[in-house]
Amino acid sequence: MDARTRSAISIGATVDVVLKKDQPTGRLTRGRVKRILTKSPTHPHGIKVMLEDGQVGRVQSILEES
Repeated sequence: MDARTRSAISIGATVDVVLKKDQPTGRLTRGRVKRILTKSPTHPHGIKVMLEDGQVGRVQSILEES
């Protein structure tokens, strides 16, 4: 699945995201999608989502659909 396409991401999916503070290092954080924040259908750096724990980041990979 392409993490740069909004339609590929669903609420409850398990994803790896890069948080804003981790952008220089590229460190990934794993979590489940609570909300999809990007309104456009695609984004070159990944779709921005809020995880269930409240952290916000851009999706780098989709591990499991809900």
